[in-house]
Amino acid sequence: MFKLLGWAILLGTAFGAGYYAGQHPIGELKKTVADLTRTVKDTTLGLERSVRLRQGLMDAKSEVIQAKSELLDKNFGNALAALTKAMEHLEKAGEAERDAGKSQRVKPLTAKVEEAKRELAAGKPLSKAKLDEMQKELDTLLQ
Repeated sequence: MFKLLGWAILLGTAFGAGYYAGQHPIGELKKTVADLTRTVKDTTLGLERSVRLRQGLMDAKSEVIQAKSELLDKNFGNALAALTKAMEHLEKAGEAERDAGKSQRVKPLTAKVEEAKRELAAGKPLSKAKLDEMQKELDTLLQ
């Protein structure tokens, strides 16, 4: 019984596929497959860019929090190193944002981190509020 049912399904599928191929020329089928391939490729690249952007922002946020912690412990050298790493992660996130063709939302934050880094390197005191503001901006970019 199952053998007969299996053969009936196989023949029905073969007939349906043959009928479909007869109704739709091969050129149209190739065009449809090419369109589908292009759509999948664009979607995949968009997701990859989005993941790179979010990963860069998350890493930068982690480094800003680390810099804040080091600043509270009066480890200014370590805080400067953490801000340098945050800058690197923000630059990578900015590149991903640029590749995606989105508006430059990371660039102003990169300038703020660079300014804080210069102040700290010059020996000027860096306020915790400034780092809190950077962290809040990163939070808004991550949403």
